[in-house]
Amino acid sequence: MSDASADLPEAAVRRLDSAAFSSGLTVPDFAACLELGLQPLALVQGFCVMSWRWYGAGSAYMRGMNPYAPGGQVQGAYAETYRCPHGFVSAEHRMWGQNLEQTWVESAWAQGYGTSYNRMLEEAASLGAHGVIGVADRVAELADTGTVEFHFLGTAVKVMDGPPPLGGVPWTTYLAGQRLTKSIEAGFMPVAVVAAMASVRVWAYCMTEYLMEGSRGWGGPTSPQQVEQVSKAHMASRQLARKHVREQLAGDTLHGARIDVVKRELAQGDEVIDCTLRGNRMRRFKDFDVVPPPRPTVRLG
Repeated sequence: MSDASADLPEAAVRRLDSAAFSSGLTVPDFAACLELGLQPLALVQGFCVMSWRWYGAGSAYMRGMNPYAPGGQVQGAYAETYRCPHGFVSAEHRMWGQNLEQTWVESAWAQGYGTSYNRMLEEAASLGAHGVIGVADRVAELADTGTVEFHFLGTAVKVMDGPPPLGGVPWTTYLAGQRLTKSIEAGFMPVAVVAAMASVRVWAYCMTEYLMEGSRGWGGPTSPQQVEQVSKAHMASRQLARKHVREQLAGDTLHGARIDVVKRELAQGDEVIDCTLRGNRMRRFKDFDVVPPPRPTVRLG
């Protein structure tokens, strides 16, 4: 066993050392890979399972924050407070509400995502790979266990007659086949896959609770009205995800971005909005080859 594979699980070592060849590429992607000068080596994977039960209201990860208290928030996190315009109505009347970025959830997600990603890189490095293409990641909640599974999958490749990767760390990309070929032809080389999750908790105040009930007014139809608190929470989750990803780019560009939003509705207008942004961190290594304009033709007769 090489030094690079010393920390790999025994099952992974057996899989990588077997004589059987494995790949996650389709036949066209495999052919395009060879045409590009990349030699597929093997299918590489990374796993991590995280427990979410510790990341909630009152946990140590909230760093002393009390989200139920007006103005209580983590330093530097997004928070927006809403006040009741009616004054005191009753003890059940929700006079205060807040949109709050759940930084402890984002931290747990990033830890699980990063751990499984690094384990995939360890497998690729043990094979002497230059990169991993066609990366696919899956984040799924395990039923009734309070845990989340992170799974990375990709095909390790080696650049034919190429020098070893910078720092010994393989580059990664979600792209494969023709899409990867076109990106490199356009002058962009993959650096790494990047992803971030932003989680915003909505504690509804009286107006949001009233509007989210689905029935407004007692004397007949009313005009459409925006649910301002929920709308701003959705906008904030997307903006925060973009901010977190931008921090990982370090001046490079993001290609092939994909946004996934999961909304979990709670009681009385409360909800949690989780926004995940994924993409390819790409670095320009040459100028774009401009296609010459076609010569105009005129049909006579």
